[in-house]
Amino acid sequence: MALWIASPLGLILSFLFLHLAVTTTVAIRVRTIIHNPSPVTLPVFREAPAFRNGDSCGSNKSDLIHIAMTLDENYIRGTMAAVLSMLQHSDCPENLSFHFLCAHSDVELVSSIQSTFPYLNSRIYRFNSNRVRGKISKSIRQALDQPLNYARIYLADILPADVKRVLYLDSDLVVVDDVGKLWDVDMEDKVLAAPEYCHANFTVYFNDAFWSDPELSKTFRGRNPCYFNTGVMVVNVDKWRKGGYTKKVEQWMAFQKKKRIYHLGSLPPFLLVMAGNIKPVDHRWNQHGLGGDNFEGKCRNLHPGPISLLHWSGKGKPWLRLDSRKPCEVDHLWAPYDLYRSSRHLLEE
Repeated sequence: MALWIASPLGLILSFLFLHLAVTTTVAIRVRTIIHNPSPVTLPVFREAPAFRNGDSCGSNKSDLIHIAMTLDENYIRGTMAAVLSMLQHSDCPENLSFHFLCAHSDVELVSSIQSTFPYLNSRIYRFNSNRVRGKISKSIRQALDQPLNYARIYLADILPADVKRVLYLDSDLVVVDDVGKLWDVDMEDKVLAAPEYCHANFTVYFNDAFWSDPELSKTFRGRNPCYFNTGVMVVNVDKWRKGGYTKKVEQWMAFQKKKRIYHLGSLPPFLLVMAGNIKPVDHRWNQHGLGGDNFEGKCRNLHPGPISLLHWSGKGKPWLRLDSRKPCEVDHLWAPYDLYRSSRHLLEE
């Protein structure tokens, strides 16, 4: 079941109905890899309930749904909410296998995940920031320049060889439908699947230096390039490895260092390599832009229609706006998944 949004009131009522639905529980094992721990002060989170598979769920290795996310102290609250939302709405939560990428693999980050989700099937990998040292160009927002924001480019190198497909998700989202439906998308012969937005003005993702260059402007020749958001992607890891797509993205990052052709962090090199050659996915799987633009993060309304995933891409994050007591209407859809143990909760306990 997914959200169907027709009006602000309908938005709230639809969400409350979905959130109150009964979900079964599962017990899952946690595995971690820890490197070079360093002390980090993190929020305290409430322990999430366990979630169990339904009778129709398979128990073979081939039934696993691999989900990759980054793990960062600045976004840990969003990550916790995203994981809870997937477990709560999954038909087979025991089959969700999480792969967390973090820059330091701090002991406290690992401990926070384990204590909040003691039954979670997960593994933590250290992303070596040296892989992108000297390759990142300054963008319009500092958060987009963090090395961990580029970790998604290296999934094929980081994940175990037996992971053939992975669902990459940002930390500033919640899933309000069975994530298995997105996982099962028929990718045909494509390397990547994601919602495409062909109505968007694609030219704005590159500057005049790009479009006025007679050679660079031929980059998309033979393709019908459309914008897609790299915060929600299904990736055929095998095809990515065999096609050398990490190197292809890196080559555009290196070119950007010599001649500035875009302003938006890790998104444009993805578009340069993949736009016009991905498997389109229903828009319900990325209602993005809820964080507003990259400068002010002003409130935005949801588009009418069915919604399976709510994504606060942009500057504004729901946990920050809620804490400031200046939330947007859509932020109240994120709040029920927030496991943060605030002073209010401590007093209630």
